[in-house]
Amino acid sequence: MKTLESGAARLGLALGAEQLRAFELYERLLLAANEKMNLTAITDPEEVRVKHFLDSLTPLVTGLFAAGASVADIGAGAGFPSLPLKIARPDLEVTMLDSLKKRVDFLNETVAALSLSGARAVHTRAEDGARTALRESFDIVVARAVADLSVLAEYALPFARVGGFFIAMKGPCPEREAASATAAIKAVGGRLREIRSVALGDDGPVHSLCVIEKIEKTPSKYPRKAGKPAKEPIK
Repeated sequence: MKTLESGAARLGLALGAEQLRAFELYERLLLAANEKMNLTAITDPEEVRVKHFLDSLTPLVTGLFAAGASVADIGAGAGFPSLPLKIARPDLEVTMLDSLKKRVDFLNETVAALSLSGARAVHTRAEDGARTALRESFDIVVARAVADLSVLAEYALPFARVGGFFIAMKGPCPEREAASATAAIKAVGGRLREIRSVALGDDGPVHSLCVIEKIEKTPSKYPRKAGKPAKEPIK
């Protein structure tokens, strides 16, 4: 776990012994479960620590995570970035949304194994979950997904309260994608606040954080029905 510890330090985060043990157990649970279902294509432990764990901690460099902040992870998958964020910041209240029941079961089992209070996984599609009490109830919404930002904005921003933020985790140089998503971001009540580049260690890849502020309520027609945002992004 030295790679994780030193990489976190470069991000300004100090991980204690208990937190490092939690990451170690999480890694074991992830790789064991991955033999039975598709959770990650990355199976080398060192790569897991950099490309999954460290990358998941990068949203903390924004300084937006107040003590006790409520966080929603849209399309949580194997728990990235939400579970690393929760391990590093136990004070956060984390809700993980995923559409696949097997992944949700893995997440809740992992939460129990790590004895993480204030974390839960919910089985729902983003389009459906945004029409429940979860709508506009979170301080921070995060998504580490491959969808275009114009699609992600429609999925994620309805979950953020006015005054909250959506942090979309992207690869290097997402400026053109962000520019093409301007109309979609505005339509669902947001505005792009900044794009921040973060290096994962001295020789690691550079990833970007698109930070979107929720400045007004999302109109009730968004998000549209399942499948519509991806097929017909807002222009």
